[in-house]
Amino acid sequence: MKQPHYPQPDPPRAGQESVWDYPRPAIAEPTARHIRIVHRSVILADTREAWRTLETSHPPTYYIPQADIAMAHLAPNPARSICEWKGQAVYWDVLIAGERFAGAGWSYPAPTPAFAGIAGHIAFYAAPFDEVTVDGEQVTPQPGGFYGGWITSREAGPFKGIPGSRFW
Repeated sequence: MKQPHYPQPDPPRAGQESVWDYPRPAIAEPTARHIRIVHRSVILADTREAWRTLETSHPPTYYIPQADIAMAHLAPNPARSICEWKGQAVYWDVLIAGERFAGAGWSYPAPTPAFAGIAGHIAFYAAPFDEVTVDGEQVTPQPGGFYGGWITSREAGPFKGIPGSRFW
């Protein structure tokens, strides 16, 4: 098998973190950043008590406590997946203003011990929603549609998910 070609990391500017300095295997850590998701004027999530997961070449993925999510807008989705570090994920549909976003959220009800902090939390893809912000800044979804990272001006890439990054 051909060895993966890793890109040259973008040099981080002042106030930025390079995703190439994030660890592998991934980690989870609490964050006090203000995380907010709004769609059709409905506040889906608003917290300063999220956790973020960090993994080499990926922008952070934010896990929001269920207490800070409008859970009436969520419905279980039958999809499941396995993460080599976090364990088995379950998925959530989001229903707002007559729209249904299938599998737009996911959680780990019984994460591995290293990720115990994200139990009771849900992460969301940014793409479906009108407003997804970190400290008031609109995020850019991680490229490729598979991963759920959120890119802000605080992260330097390049980011996994772009064409050619499958084996990074």
